[in-house]
Amino acid sequence: MQVLIADDNIDFCTTIAEIVGSLGYRTHTSHTPNDAMSFLEKNNKHIGCLLLDIEFGINEKLTGLDILEFSRKKFPSIPVIMISGKGSIETAVRATRLGAMNFIEKSIVSKEKIKNVLDSAMEKVNEQDDTKVIHRFLESCGILGNSKKLFEVGDNIIRFGRTDLNILITGETGTGKKLVAQAIHSISKRTRSEMITVDIPNIPKEIFQSELFGHVKGSFTGANETKIGLFQRANKSTLFLDEIGDLPSDLQANLLLPIEERKVRKIGSTEQEIVDIRFVSATDKDLVAAMREGKFREQLYHRLRECEINIPPLRERKEDIPDIVNYYTQLHNEQYNDGKIISPSALDFIQEQQWYGNIRELYSVLRVTLQTAKSDEIDVKDINKMLRQNGVSSATVSKVIEINYNDRTLKEDIEEVDKKKIESTLEKVFGNVSKAAAQLGVSRETLHNKIRKYSIEIDTFRVKR
Repeated sequence: MQVLIADDNIDFCTTIAEIVGSLGYRTHTSHTPNDAMSFLEKNNKHIGCLLLDIEFGINEKLTGLDILEFSRKKFPSIPVIMISGKGSIETAVRATRLGAMNFIEKSIVSKEKIKNVLDSAMEKVNEQDDTKVIHRFLESCGILGNSKKLFEVGDNIIRFGRTDLNILITGETGTGKKLVAQAIHSISKRTRSEMITVDIPNIPKEIFQSELFGHVKGSFTGANETKIGLFQRANKSTLFLDEIGDLPSDLQANLLLPIEERKVRKIGSTEQEIVDIRFVSATDKDLVAAMREGKFREQLYHRLRECEINIPPLRERKEDIPDIVNYYTQLHNEQYNDGKIISPSALDFIQEQQWYGNIRELYSVLRVTLQTAKSDEIDVKDINKMLRQNGVSSATVSKVIEINYNDRTLKEDIEEVDKKKIESTLEKVFGNVSKAAAQLGVSRETLHNKIRKYSIEIDTFRVKR
């Protein structure tokens, strides 16, 4: 959460910002009433508290009480603490009546005092209606929906995110695991530093250690300069290990010491560096099954999974679909100065689908449909046409799984459909991976990884040109 500090005294603002920052909060300073109100308008979803001077310069038409009144009317959930160098009983009473939570004088401002009032303010925030607070937080992080299951995800993000425990995020592909990781980082005390992401599948095995640990100049052929690794870059921040289930078993031991003892050593160096890192990992794999098969280290699993957040698939929270559809439709209209709308029947049809590619698949279908449909009103035929063009409709996916569910696991069935969809698309584009990736709504690297995973022979499609 962010603390907005509004005071015309720049030196005082800077001092307060340093104190608040040392307590683990992000800060923003404003030196005029108009700037403070403008920042509130644009960033209210991220502001946890307002520290507000009651007097501004003589050239200002507005006072801190005007800002207080504005804030309480428009953003009542944001606690306001008034600070004054010329406090009076009358002013304090008026500020209290307008909704100020606390009132302190500049002459007694100290780190302890600031900590106490902020702790009290945050307690008040926590006492607000949980559903509204969590919904507002998720929406500010780009996580859309109103379902009970999504509320539980949001509750876990906030509860676990405020700790320093390592978190494992699980869920099918396309459910939004990276967004959840970013939300965890944003609610943590490490949010002032950038979250560092390790894209596990796209780091070649031979340079994995160099990428994570760094290396010193001359430590191996091609090491022409000293390199800072991702572990060092993530010091005092969050390291997000994306697709951790894809990490080869012979590389997994490399993570044990950094996670357990927070120590790393560059390749070619004899000195260990201490790093302060919070680890967040994500996977669509069943790591428990992988441990049983000897493909994932049990020690690593338990170190990474001090807490777990599971994101349910979209087909299990279909009540979230209208919010997602409306958001992407509005986004399209803003980007292309368009006026597209989704008809009620089309929205019902979208909610009936299984969406085994989850939000990513839904977004891909919507994106292409909104850009290619001739009419401003998107109807069922437009959505169905795009589903069929993607190779396998959600209805077909449902039938395939229904046929095979007695013989194989759901995961195996989904992977089989995924493979068939990729092959169908490759056939249509004569083996052109770039075109296939664009049609499937995934990156070229992701598609290459799937092609290798499913042992798909691209040449068999290229010869059909």
